[in-house]
Amino acid sequence: MPVDPVSGIQAPTEDAYRLLVQSVVDYAIFMLDPGGRVISWNAGAERIKGYSAEDVLGRHFSAFYPPEDLAARKPWRELEVAAEVGRFEDEGWRLRADGSRFWANVVITALFDETGELRGYAKVTRDMTERRRTEQKLTEQRRLVSHLVEAQELERRRIAWDVHDDSIQAMVAVGMRLQLLAGRVPEEQAEVVRRLDEVVRTSIDRLRYLVFRLRPPELDRHGLADALDHYLADVTAQWGMTYRLRHDLDHEPPADVAITIFRICQEALNNVHKHARATAVEVSLTSVDRGTLVEVVDDGLGIGAPTDRTPFEHFGTIEMRERAETAGGWWTLGENPTGGAAVRFWVPSPDVQEES
Repeated sequence: MPVDPVSGIQAPTEDAYRLLVQSVVDYAIFMLDPGGRVISWNAGAERIKGYSAEDVLGRHFSAFYPPEDLAARKPWRELEVAAEVGRFEDEGWRLRADGSRFWANVVITALFDETGELRGYAKVTRDMTERRRTEQKLTEQRRLVSHLVEAQELERRRIAWDVHDDSIQAMVAVGMRLQLLAGRVPEEQAEVVRRLDEVVRTSIDRLRYLVFRLRPPELDRHGLADALDHYLADVTAQWGMTYRLRHDLDHEPPADVAITIFRICQEALNNVHKHARATAVEVSLTSVDRGTLVEVVDDGLGIGAPTDRTPFEHFGTIEMRERAETAGGWWTLGENPTGGAAVRFWVPSPDVQEES
């Protein structure tokens, strides 16, 4: 075995390279002559394509392509591109010996000698059928989740409008009549009427809070930051917490992106309230990579603390991740370096153009 004069390491022989290629079973590795006929065949090619070396040597590699690719002369165009630029890569359907199809990743590399003459092609094929099936299943699941989330938001909006335009308006009218009545009845009866009016006002406030939880009106009127600020001010006052909202947005996220961010923040804050035992929470919004990066940080027990139910066990974490990933983004839960937990997620804004 020859020795490299610089490193002193024995270089592998041509037989060793041939043995390596022949032994690979996860990839079909074979060579074509300049005309596209098969001149070598490894164990991986036999396993993936179903042909033995005796069956395939000397045949044109177009035998591996389905009829529609042959009609479009795809095999010959691939060789032309590889010879012109040195390499060609593609994914598509290929045929096994029994006629069945598989999804393949294919790389064709043109081989030239020292004079620049084309001596043939090296072809590497990988069976990607299972990965493609998994990706398609995941895409279909995310599409279904997206439709469900969209339907949920439409129903929430409809209920919110119905409650606001019907129930709340009717309760407001009742309150106004009670106030008029209180001025027309004897004092001892007026006190009863005023108490009824207080009950009506309390009910109106609760209904308005319900409307806000269903579909915050600030989201449609003033944007994401105002909606989150309003929500944070409301819930943290009830929970006995302080909050800080920081936002550095270059653009207002599209409506569907904004509601996704708002819902994830809602769930993250709900987890803080239920599990963190925090006294303060900070939410930040930043425009990053044609999307919005969000951080929800608290000063509570942290994700490793022994509570009745840790955030990792809570269904809300699954919902947050699903919402972010369905929108094409990502979601993580980690420790806050100064104590507590930190939820971080990013959601893209498809309509936003990258600045030049």
